[in-house]
Amino acid sequence: MSSNDPDLNIISDKRKIQLEEAILIFLLFLSLVGVGISHYSPPDGYWYWILMIFVFGLFSILIGWLQSKQTDTDVKKLLFEQTFHWGSCMLVVAALFTLLHSDHITSDSTGLIMLLILSLATFLDGQRVGWRFSLIGFFLGISAIISSHMDNPMLLEILLAIAIVASTLMWDEWIKKLKEKLQGSN
Repeated sequence: MSSNDPDLNIISDKRKIQLEEAILIFLLFLSLVGVGISHYSPPDGYWYWILMIFVFGLFSILIGWLQSKQTDTDVKKLLFEQTFHWGSCMLVVAALFTLLHSDHITSDSTGLIMLLILSLATFLDGQRVGWRFSLIGFFLGISAIISSHMDNPMLLEILLAIAIVASTLMWDEWIKKLKEKLQGSN
């Protein structure tokens, strides 16, 4: 069996999709935890989102590395791009930290701003590592808006996370059936 065997590529595509779905679910779960923390303790939320920048960055590097194994992507270039992207995000967070300590913004709003920064970084990184990552960024941005307008946003955000996971699973199933139909017509 060679590496060009279609059956082998289908298996690796399935595993890749399953791994990306698992990461999507895990990051959405961590995001929901962060929204809850930010809602009940904004200063703790700020530190939680700083930690999440590292977590999201590591997962995006992992996804990019796995994708590079299936393509001719240069791993060094990928690591440089990801490090630059997430390092730039941390520089913006450092700027936010200085604004907080110079009393230009309140500690209550800092968690929401951190959420928006992470939302943008994740959404943009989705262009590099896949549309599921962009969906997480979209979720984080919507979560910031919902959190700023509702006293208890968790139920709505949980429903949104469930809708995102369900829609990605349905999308993957639809694509799978479409591919099978196209292969069957050949």
